[in-house]
Amino acid sequence: MMAKGQNMAQTGGPSKWSAFGSAFVANGFTMYPVLLLLVIVGAVVAPRFLSPTNLINILEQISVLGLTTIGLTFVVLIGRLDLSLEGIVGFAPMLAAVMLVPATSGGFGVELPSWMGLIVALGAAGLIGLFNGFMVVRVGLNPFISTLGLLVLLRGGVLIISNGRSIYSPGPALTWLGSEKVLGIPVAVLVFLFVALIVGLVFQYHRYGRALYAIGGNEEAARAAGINVDRVIWSAFFFAGLLAGLAGVLMTGRLDSAVTTQGEGIIFSAFAAAVIGGVSLGGGKGNIIGVISGVLLIGVINNLLTLAQVPSFYVQASTGAVIIVAAVLTTLASRRSSGMKTRT
Repeated sequence: MMAKGQNMAQTGGPSKWSAFGSAFVANGFTMYPVLLLLVIVGAVVAPRFLSPTNLINILEQISVLGLTTIGLTFVVLIGRLDLSLEGIVGFAPMLAAVMLVPATSGGFGVELPSWMGLIVALGAAGLIGLFNGFMVVRVGLNPFISTLGLLVLLRGGVLIISNGRSIYSPGPALTWLGSEKVLGIPVAVLVFLFVALIVGLVFQYHRYGRALYAIGGNEEAARAAGINVDRVIWSAFFFAGLLAGLAGVLMTGRLDSAVTTQGEGIIFSAFAAAVIGGVSLGGGKGNIIGVISGVLLIGVINNLLTLAQVPSFYVQASTGAVIIVAAVLTTLASRRSSGMKTRT
């Protein structure tokens, strides 16, 4: 009897830990212990790291990356890729800027009312997202190829519409969100957190979120279940473009200008944050809690390296190293939580 009870206890214990591990990984908490360790290290090696000013600075810096990564997550969840988001971050606010400022400042001379700046930027971003959806759904192009081509086109388009010049002080409609503060907290941070909350709730509880996961998991099964797959794919590209445009507006506000190099390289950081956060590039797996952990991890690492006065090229190289390490940790955690044996 005692031996039997001991066996039950032995089998019951590991099963509880296995269930806890599975839930921990599935809910996107894998990287938070690593993040906590980094915060402790930062507090030890750089006393300024935990100062309120520096912590707010980290949140403000990751807001642009965070919005871009959330937008990318929409597309990755359905098993697609969108490289053009980097181009949208630069093109959308630049288009709005040249429509607002006078010709003497590098604009088109249209001089639209200032309040239209945000509408033009987000409208352009949304239309680009819809175009991506059209090319993938209706034309049937591979999303990697089509969005790569559009990325190059948008990069060239920024130089064309601006004549290779940055546009300074484009107006409050494009700068307020990225420059103002409310009760000492940057509006950009509040925008990022608000978007993350809404999107997280949609992913978790709304039927649209369930449709994204279903399509990424098994597209044919999703069609058989009555999901309008084409419409969901189209909308995913639209939301991705819209959020990238909003990220570009926040960056313009922080710089008080629309620069020709705006957003360059951000798509690689966005992919890094998504992978670190447990978003599967194969589709159907990932959540906002994990995405935020990935964005925070990149932001904290970059901040620590900057405080340590590490040369900028090392900061850039660290992103690649973080991707590899995070991918290994996430894979190991997923296998262990599901009871799979890892290869040695």
